[in-house]
Amino acid sequence: MQVIVVTGLSGSGKSIALKQLEDSGFYCIDNLPPSYLSSVTRHLQTVGREHVAVSLDSRSDMTFKEVADCFEELSKSGIDVRVLYLTASTEALVQRYSETRRQHPLSLKSNAPATLTGAIEKEREMLSPFLPHSHLIDTTGMRPSTLQHWVRKFASAKQDSLILTFESFGFKEGIPLASDLVFDVRCLPNPFWEKSLRSFTGRDKPVMDFLKGYPEVGEMIDDIDNFVQKWLPKYREQNRHYLTVSIGCTGGQHRSEYVAEALATRFSERTEGVILR
Repeated sequence: MQVIVVTGLSGSGKSIALKQLEDSGFYCIDNLPPSYLSSVTRHLQTVGREHVAVSLDSRSDMTFKEVADCFEELSKSGIDVRVLYLTASTEALVQRYSETRRQHPLSLKSNAPATLTGAIEKEREMLSPFLPHSHLIDTTGMRPSTLQHWVRKFASAKQDSLILTFESFGFKEGIPLASDLVFDVRCLPNPFWEKSLRSFTGRDKPVMDFLKGYPEVGEMIDDIDNFVQKWLPKYREQNRHYLTVSIGCTGGQHRSEYVAEALATRFSERTEGVILR
């Protein structure tokens, strides 16, 4: 069993980290009272949970000694306990609180510091005992997608799956709302003007044979293939779970269906999670 404890300064990205762990298959608990950590972990172990993530921070009214004792107890029983500590500069945290207009958790307590900066520094001091026992990530100036990447690496989690969808459509009906990338293939030869082909679609052999006879059709497919193949890793780095590539012609019956079918076939041979619609 693996247990990842996410801790660190409020506003440093703990919610993003916990959400990423959830997307990676972890059972996540936010702000669990430390006194319940051991019993909850053992319960989840009995029901077959192998990957658990727990958020502990200044809201938890914890002491370092009680949490450290719990970590030691769990480790001795064979549970892989890892601590992820997120931090950021005071200036960056002040800016984030200014943008979200949320109150710092310590500002809600009776002995709250008079200023936001004071609350941040007090929390930094409260959590400092965890630093020597944690993996530290400084999120100052870091994009959420970068933090998600490092959280996956820390958790030894696999790369999130991305469902790649190829969709054909007709421009006269409008571009599909779910489109991420749109390619216009109306410049290609149109089987519609062949009366014998009008009743067929781009998946029928007569239309396929017609379009295969034009080199520019193959060039268009190659160009779209190369473009998507080149930029697909960048979309994965942005933690995208879905990417819809829409191929459009006038009516959405012949050219777009043929090109979408060809692309879906190519990509299904290279990667999992390819859908044609």
